[in-house]
Amino acid sequence: MSLADRSLRGPVLSSGELEALLGDELPLLELLHQAFVVREHYFGRRVQVHVLDNARNARCPEDCGYCSQSAISDAPLDPYEWKRRSEMLENARAAYDLGAYRYCIVASGRGPTRKQTAALAETVRCIKRELPIQVCVSVGLLDEDKALVLKQAGVDRLNHNLNTTAALYPKICTTHTHADRCATLDAARAVGLEQCSGLIMGMGESNADLVEVALDLRERSVASIPLNFLIPIEGNPVQSDGSLNPERCLRALAMLRLANPGAEVRAAGGREGHLGSLEALSLWPANSLFVGGYLTTLGHDALATYRMIRDAGFEVELPDGKVASWAQLGLDEEFRVLGSERILKPDVATEIP
Repeated sequence: MSLADRSLRGPVLSSGELEALLGDELPLLELLHQAFVVREHYFGRRVQVHVLDNARNARCPEDCGYCSQSAISDAPLDPYEWKRRSEMLENARAAYDLGAYRYCIVASGRGPTRKQTAALAETVRCIKRELPIQVCVSVGLLDEDKALVLKQAGVDRLNHNLNTTAALYPKICTTHTHADRCATLDAARAVGLEQCSGLIMGMGESNADLVEVALDLRERSVASIPLNFLIPIEGNPVQSDGSLNPERCLRALAMLRLANPGAEVRAAGGREGHLGSLEALSLWPANSLFVGGYLTTLGHDALATYRMIRDAGFEVELPDGKVASWAQLGLDEEFRVLGSERILKPDVATEIP
C-alpha cells in the first residue's frame, strides 16, 4: 500500500514511518508525488492565498528568541501601537482586491487586554460587514472568554503556533510555556474557532521533533498548519542552525501533509529564501501561501507568487470558493525574462527602446 493510500485510508503512518520520510531513503520527487495525491484528494489544485497585517509592531514583553518583535531582540524595528480600525479595514479591502482568501491580523504582545479584545472584535465586525473575506487573528495568549468575544465578532480562525516540542520550548522562550500555547488552542476549540497552529524549522530540532509536532497537531485536529522556515534576522538570539536546505524543507512539508491529510498546509515564513529555485515544488504538498511578506520581513509580492502558482499548474481559490482568472489577478500571457522587460541582449541589438 502506498504512502498516499495509508494517509487517506489508513492505517495511519507511525512516527517512525514519518521520520523516515525526512531522511534520504525515499527519493524526493516520489515523496512529493505521494503528498500531492493526498493534497489533490482534499484540495484539488487550488491554492489559498493569505495576507498578513502586522497590527501592532514590537512592544512585546516575551523573550521568544526567534522573533524580531521580542523584548530581547536587537533587530532595528520601529515600534507602533495598534493600527486604527479604519486602517485595518482598508488593509483588509486591499487584501480582498488582491485575491486573498484570508486576511490575517497579527499583534505582538503576551496577549490582548479585555479592552483590546473588544476593540479588535469591533474591527472584525466592520470587516465582515463590508467584505466576504475569511479573517484569522493571532494575538498571543487567550482564555475562553476572550476567544468567545472574537468568535462572536466573526473571526473564522485563531492562530497560535506550537513552534516546537514541549521539551525544546524552554530553549527558545522562558516567559511562557508550551503548555500556555496549548491552553490557547484549547480555548479556541472550546468556543468553536478553527485552530491554526504550526511550527518553525531551523531552531535545532531533530527529525523526531518535527514528527512529534506533526502528530500533536493531528491529535488536536488542527485545521491549518503553517510551516515556517527560520528567517535569520540580525539581532535575534536564535539564528538558523544550518539544517535548512530546499530538500529538507520540502520533505518536512510532505511529511506534514501525509501526517495531516485533510489539514490546510501552508508553506509560510522564509519559504522564498530557504526553498530558492525549488519554491514551486512546495505546492505539491502545500495548498496555501502568504503573499506580500510576513510580520517584519519581506517576501514575494502577489504577482510573483501568482505567476509561480500558474506556471506550476495550480489555481487560486477566492473567498467565495470560485477560481480566479489570471487576468483578474493581474497576469498576462506575454513572454518575459525574469527581472527585465527586454528580450534582446544590449550588445546585439541595434536599438534598445
